[in-house]
Amino acid sequence: MSNPATLTPVGYLQFETGTHGATDSPEFSTRYEFNEVIKLAVTRRLEFIESSSPAVHYTVNGISANGIAEVFLGAQVVLLHGEGAKPTLSASYSRRVYDGGAPELDVGSPLNSLVLYASADVKGFHYDANAVFNEVLQGPVRRLQFGQTLSISHPLGKGFGLSGEIWRFSQPFLRGNAIGNLWAVSYAARKNLVFDAGFEKGLTGTSTHWEAFAGFTYLLPHRLWRR
Repeated sequence: MSNPATLTPVGYLQFETGTHGATDSPEFSTRYEFNEVIKLAVTRRLEFIESSSPAVHYTVNGISANGIAEVFLGAQVVLLHGEGAKPTLSASYSRRVYDGGAPELDVGSPLNSLVLYASADVKGFHYDANAVFNEVLQGPVRRLQFGQTLSISHPLGKGFGLSGEIWRFSQPFLRGNAIGNLWAVSYAARKNLVFDAGFEKGLTGTSTHWEAFAGFTYLLPHRLWRR
């Protein structure tokens, strides 16, 4: 759920590819998807981001169907470079450019999204904190959604790492809050290839009850243009 304030290396494409499954959410009983995030930093301060779910299988009221979920385009800008315990601060804006109509998770699907990021390393632990401001729609009605996430990770040795996260999103149309707790394990097979898997448990009645995910992050080893 949380994303880092730091950007990818300048000029290198990064792919974040994975699968995600969820059960018992306000809009569906089961939902499985493939998802893809592509990042490209063009300077030390500016990165472009594409996020999509090209294939979704879901069950609603006992009826199963396949579809395509959303496609988002956006950019992230570093506001302050940090080091060690001094946090890196950044902000991003994204817009939904395609909506396939598939049922959504408990946090919904924003039309416009503004996110503020902070990331740092403190006494062997790394944290990523996000503050999220989303514009969500239900028919012609538009409302503002607020979200907060905090992820803390720690290396386990031999390329492995453990992450724990707590997050909360308001649900303006349900007049509730989606709150969840996430745990994940990662393994760095190479400097440019990291595998991860984990699960998430919803903590409120309007949260998705269970979610599981697995995937990998791959940074292309060749720069797209000369320095």
